[in-house]
Amino acid sequence: MAFINDIGKIIFFLFLLLSFFLITAKSERKLPHYLFAAFLLVSVIDLSGFFLPAPHNRIIQGLKVSSILLQMPLYYLYVNSACYYNFKLQRKHLLHGLPFIFFSCLFSISGISEQADQMFDIVSTLQYYCYIIAVFWVLRFFRKVYQENYSDNHHFTYKWLFQTTVIFLIGNIFVLLRGFLKDNNTVFIGLYTFSSVFVLFVISWLVLNALYRPSLFAGIDKNLTPVKPVKEIKEEPEQLKILISFMKTEKPYRDDKLTLQKLAEQMNMSEKQLSQLINQHTGKHFFDFTNEFRINDAKVLLKENLQLTVLEILYEVGFNSKSSFYTAFKKETNQTPTDYRKSVSLSMSGFKSD
Repeated sequence: MAFINDIGKIIFFLFLLLSFFLITAKSERKLPHYLFAAFLLVSVIDLSGFFLPAPHNRIIQGLKVSSILLQMPLYYLYVNSACYYNFKLQRKHLLHGLPFIFFSCLFSISGISEQADQMFDIVSTLQYYCYIIAVFWVLRFFRKVYQENYSDNHHFTYKWLFQTTVIFLIGNIFVLLRGFLKDNNTVFIGLYTFSSVFVLFVISWLVLNALYRPSLFAGIDKNLTPVKPVKEIKEEPEQLKILISFMKTEKPYRDDKLTLQKLAEQMNMSEKQLSQLINQHTGKHFFDFTNEFRINDAKVLLKENLQLTVLEILYEVGFNSKSSFYTAFKKETNQTPTDYRKSVSLSMSGFKSD
């Protein structure tokens, strides 16, 4: 147990460190940082049980135990604020704190009896999985909206939030297993140790991501909605030819901030009309449709402009990060940009020798 207590202290201070970093880090969008910091600070209260004795004061003990009911509401609000730049906290969001208020009052008045503790376990478990489902629903909707309306890469935000949620879910499964096997002392201690190391790994991963990607969340407009498919397509194929010709000649995709709205204005079309035209006739989202032109443009530059570096080319064609360019390029060609340039150079030299 001494080893678990030591890990608990490390986790405790890492959570505090990350919270302080999020609160003080310079960012255009403070709300996601503040909400995630609040989530971590509330988690710290729960994690303090690793090495601090339970408080004797009934009110303090009730607040400490009930604080668990604030973790997932804060995380849910954090996910929304990370996905949407115009998400704002409103009075209705205070309703998320009602279970916490109820059990804080219950435990403060009557203490933590066996019956109240059982009811709390049921409510906290149900609450946890309801919020997990809600978070995955938000992410699913977010992914569909950004693919249909944005050309810059919001996939990293989606990936970060999805992976974090899955990791939290795995951690909760360990907690449930620990609860079921608490009568077997050897297995219980083993699971407790493993879950402690797992939490240490998670917080280290979060700290590294926060340090390396302090401005991860650009966010999208929360008022956008996915375009519903239509059975009858009113757009003529000629419009698609005009769109493709415009993309090739004017190269609007070279704007890394190109959105469906911007392109629709340039084409003198409505956003809905343009989205349906792309989705119905190409079978692609706006994001993939735009990236296809960027990759084709990059292939030409890699082949014909050997003086340009890969980094210069990716910015030239409209990408805003090396990782997103490499991911998209490999998806399209099954090669990295560097390997593609080498293969093209070899084939050209072979052709000349012949």
